[in-house]
Parts: sequence; C-alpha cells; structure tokens
Amino acid sequence: MDQFFKLSERGSNVGTEMRAGLTTFLAMAYIIAVNPSLLVEAGIPMIAAVTATCLGAGIMTILMGIFANRPLACASGMGVNAIVAFTLTSIAGGDWHAANAVIFVEGVAILLLVLCGLREAIMDAIPVSLRHAISVGLGLFIAMIGLKNGGIIVANEATMVALGEVSDPLFIMGLISIVATVILYSMRVPGALLVGIIVSVLAGIPLGLTHMPEALVSGLDFSSFGAPFLTDEQGTMGIVKVLTNPTLIVFAFSLMMSDFFDTMGTAMAVAKQGEFLNEDGSVQDIKPILIVDSAAAAVGGLVGASSITTFIESSSGAADGGRSGLSSVVVGILFILAAFFAPVIAIVNSAATCGALVFVGYLMMSEVHDIDWGDLLAGFPAFMIVAGVPFTYSISDGIGFGFIAYVAVAAVTGQIKKVKPLMWVAAIAFLIYFLIV
Repeated sequence: MDQFFKLSERGSNVGTEMRAGLTTFLAMAYIIAVNPSLLVEAGIPMIAAVTATCLGAGIMTILMGIFANRPLACASGMGVNAIVAFTLTSIAGGDWHAANAVIFVEGVAILLLVLCGLREAIMDAIPVSLRHAISVGLGLFIAMIGLKNGGIIVANEATMVALGEVSDPLFIMGLISIVATVILYSMRVPGALLVGIIVSVLAGIPLGLTHMPEALVSGLDFSSFGAPFLTDEQGTMGIVKVLTNPTLIVFAFSLMMSDFFDTMGTAMAVAKQGEFLNEDGSVQDIKPILIVDSAAAAVGGLVGASSITTFIESSSGAADGGRSGLSSVVVGILFILAAFFAPVIAIVNSAATCGALVFVGYLMMSEVHDIDWGDLLAGFPAFMIVAGVPFTYSISDGIGFGFIAYVAVAAVTGQIKKVKPLMWVAAIAFLIYFLIV
C-alpha cells in the first residue's frame, strides 16, 4: 500500500490518509441529503436518488484515488443538480431521464476533449498570475460557503449579504466550529479540522441542531441507473430527446464550459493544500485527474445522480494531511457505506463543517502575494477572478471574468503577443457562454 500510493515518498502514512479521508467525507456529507432532495423534485424516487448519489460518488472517488493518486473526492455538484431538477426536466417535458441524458452527453464530450489533450493544454496556457488568482478566489469562495453553512452570513435584499443573527443556534454552532478549529490547529492537534467538525457536532446537541438518526439502515434502489437510455411513457429514450432538441444541446455546451473550468480551479485549490502544485501554479500529473473527473460527469448522468464532479471540500482533507489517493479511497468507501447508513450520516449538520472550510480559505490566501499587483496585465485580470469567484458564487464565472479581462487588457496595452492561442479560445468560449446562458 505504501509503495502503490507513494505514502512515504509524500511524507504521509496510512493513519494520516484515513483521517484526511474522514475529514473530507464529513465536509462533503451534506450532499447525501441535499442532492436527493433536489432530484426528487425532478421525479426521481427518493431512495433511488440516495442510492445514485452515494454509489456514484463512492465509485468515482475510489477511481480518482486509484488512477490519479491524489486526495480528490467526487460527488454530485451543487448548482448543476438544481438545473437538472428545475430547468432541464421542465424543458424535456418533465422527463428526468432526458435531463440526466444532457449530463451524460456533456460528460462524454468533455472526456473526449481531455483525451485529445485540449483541456490540459488550455490549463498550461493560463498565465501564472491567473493561476495564483484562481487559488485565492477559491479560498474566498470556500470560506464563503463555510460562513453561509454556519449561518454567520445570510442573504439580505438590501445589501445582498449580511451578518446572521448572533443568537441563532446555527450561528453559534458555526462560530464554535471556527473557534474550535483555530484553537486545535494552533495547538498542533493531529487532524485538527476533523476534530473541529466532531466538536461542532457534539455542540449541536444542546443547540438542537444535532439529532439522533430516525433509523440506522436505508435500502437501495437502482431504478435511476441507465437514465439516459430509459424511456418515457411514449417509449422515447432520454438521450434521443437530447440529440433532437437544440435547446438541450445548448445546455449541454453551457454545462460543459462550467465543468471544464470548475474542475481546473478545484484541482489547483486542492493541489495547493496537498502539496502537488508546481511553482508556476500548474498541477502535477493533471491528466489522470481530468480524465476521471470528466468520466465522473458522464457516470453521474448515467446513474441518475446529476453531474458528478471533483469537490472543493477535498481541500479540507488535503489541509488535514491527505497527500495521496488513499484518502480518496477512504472517502469513496465511506460514500458506499453511506448508501446503507444515510440516516446516520445525515446527523452531521453543514454548520459543523464551517470551521474547516473557513480555515482552508485562510490557508489558500497565502498565494495573494505571488500576484504582481503593480502590473496591470497581471493584476487586474487576477483581481477579476479573485472577486468574481465568490461574488458570483461560481468558480467558472469568476474564471471567465479573468480570462476575458486578460485578453482585453493585453489588447489595450499593446501586449497582445503575450496572449497564447488557447487563451484566445478560452476567452471567446467564455464570451459565448455568458451570452447564451
């Protein structure tokens, strides 16, 4: 095991990897409850949605660990699942099979791009300053997710975002999560992020936020598996509807753009914490990561779980010591077990992960000093990414702002020769994406 996962070579061990895997799993566990609750709105039976969510995440995360050997975990992505439930299903006439077929088509398309080397080539064409900006922007985004989960920031009609109610039990639990994580980390407690989550779960008992599970075991339902090739009441397969509906094809392109750059940003963020980021901001051994991630999107549509993608919460496990794919295998096994014990996993309130996510955001801010803010071409596009990712609550949108800004600034400052051809391709693709979404 040590030799296969290169544990000693990366300064890790089995115990550390198992702890990091548990940390990542607990940070992601909310998806077990949230994803099915959205997919039910599309018409997928609840138990089938839980089965697809857990098994899809488990299988693809294990494959990520084995083939990429990096601490990255996969699960159904937030945002896309809502699009499947409320938009694609509606366009497809209420047919959730066709909605998942869109995801399947998008996944196959992006996998082909990876195998052709285009996705990796575009990543290599990104200027160093923008690579650092993506990590910083992701840090703010992760922290924002954590603060939102903990009720410390809330939506506000007048100011868009505001401080939550201090007396709210959710706020208190989120605050405890942050304080516990900082104290434990400062005391050099092994697995500080994981212990912080556990402390928060226990604190949630008197606050009325941590409840005993209603049951221990849940059944499995495979009725959503093969969704793109299942038929509606008229006998039409979902994938046939997609390939004959221009609107659904356009959505597949839009989702492909989002998936294309979401994973790029996530990989860079986790690589920073997992120590497999090169000095120029590029990710080591990126191709197997992209292959598994792209295949995961297709598998998500195939099993009816919406698009499965690499989770930004993986950075919490990497920050807790995860350095290899063994931690991913641990996460994958826990997801598969969760398919049977979903009610027990559900007791981990999302506020309990607030501290871990906020602390990871803090760690990722370190790259801000690597950006040359005195150079307009390097600094302004970087700023657009740093601000755009959290402000739009979208990794791909923020990256798109930065790419377009880079080309525009290069043009007006007479530095157009610095723009690599694939940066032009990416910027134009983003412009089209913003116009059609």
